[in-house]
Amino acid sequence: MSEQPRRPRKPGKPYRRPQKDPVRILAFEALRAVDERDAYANLVLPPLLRKARERDDFDARDAALATELVYGTLRRQGTYDAIIADCVDRPLREVDPPVLDVLGLGVHQLLGTRIPSHAAVSATVELARVVLGDGRAKFVNAVLRKVARDDLDGWLERVAPPYDEDPEDHLAVVHSHPRWVVSALWDSLGGGRSGVEELLAADNERPEVTLVARPGRATADELLGEEAAVPGRWSPYAVRLSEGGEPGAVDAVRENRAGVQDEGSQLVALALANAPLDGPDRRWLDGCAGPGGKAALLGALAAERGAFLLASEKQPHRAGLVAKALDGNPGPYQVIAADGTRPAWRPGGFDRVLVDVPCTGLGALRRRPEARWRRRPEDLDGFAPLQRGLLRSALEAVRVGGVVGYATCSPHLAETRAVVADVLKQFPDAELFDARPLLPDVPDLGEGPDVQLWPHLHGTDAMYLALIRRTA
Repeated sequence: MSEQPRRPRKPGKPYRRPQKDPVRILAFEALRAVDERDAYANLVLPPLLRKARERDDFDARDAALATELVYGTLRRQGTYDAIIADCVDRPLREVDPPVLDVLGLGVHQLLGTRIPSHAAVSATVELARVVLGDGRAKFVNAVLRKVARDDLDGWLERVAPPYDEDPEDHLAVVHSHPRWVVSALWDSLGGGRSGVEELLAADNERPEVTLVARPGRATADELLGEEAAVPGRWSPYAVRLSEGGEPGAVDAVRENRAGVQDEGSQLVALALANAPLDGPDRRWLDGCAGPGGKAALLGALAAERGAFLLASEKQPHRAGLVAKALDGNPGPYQVIAADGTRPAWRPGGFDRVLVDVPCTGLGALRRRPEARWRRRPEDLDGFAPLQRGLLRSALEAVRVGGVVGYATCSPHLAETRAVVADVLKQFPDAELFDARPLLPDVPDLGEGPDVQLWPHLHGTDAMYLALIRRTA
């Protein structure tokens, strides 16, 4: 199917102006920002929603629908693209990106929501008239009417290759992940089809908002007084807002006594803080502290023991976010802008060191669904030297008897075990020890000694943690 040029109106036929729908226009603007500026939806959408709420005709239900349209379209983009490709007569790369965004929004309403088909098509065509013009709106209308002829299961039978012929490509289309990501996650997880399908499906679910009560400043019991708040699964400081919720409306969050933090990140900080030491426990280092969530929790835990925290972040603007997160911390701390691979501190000066290294972010695809389409296998080669350099610096920064935590929000083996194994070859006086006992209530932690968390097993981001002790 080709995109039709605009045709002149028939003589005497009155022109009907398109109806502007603020919800769908906002969703379209968010998708365009993600596409044009490589922005992240979780950063673009909140200010758009705040501005929209200033109008009398935009309420909480509108905000919820706009959020669902944006995230649903991004999460299922691969699946929807395969369906759209079956309905047009040219490669998708030849369809203008704004047209694809409108089509994606329409397909999600048809196949991923309970919006009636006629309403989904009509509303999307009206959106197309507003943002694309009448000519391209006719193209959108024709494509969506083809899509509306079947449901999602029917379309998947048509566009996904059979599992027996190509398991990875089948899963890639059905669960909307790039093939290379499916392969990498399957390798990291191990096991058969059911496990990886559960993981891929979990990546496409909307994550709950999780809060952290910063010790000494707020308690989980205080946060549980919020509407629809339920206890975290594993962290004693975690509280989940089971129906979404607005963290900015929580007093403790506004006052910086609590924050938004995935439970997996909380567990990483807790495991490092509770790891047994040989000797004193006075100086802690967060060597990759931005944007500050783990640093704030570590700072609060360190304060309870009278320990000092140094939080270091290379990028000055991110160091500013760390300082904001730590503002009001009751114990001694310092935030600096410094390159962790070129330390601004003396070797052997810390008892506990955390490096949550930059990575592909494949462990947080629930929260940043667009990342799966931006990342490429070659990105692993770009991160590898930095990850190894930061772990080497961390091991040089810790004293004998002290502990280093190597963490990453990616389960890719090239970013987890491969990094740890390579660096430990250069440090015969350092050894891995079992991190699993430090997460005593968390099941399904594997064979150890490192820990890999999973969305489908633990309800967290896919955080990885290895604990290493300097022995001589």
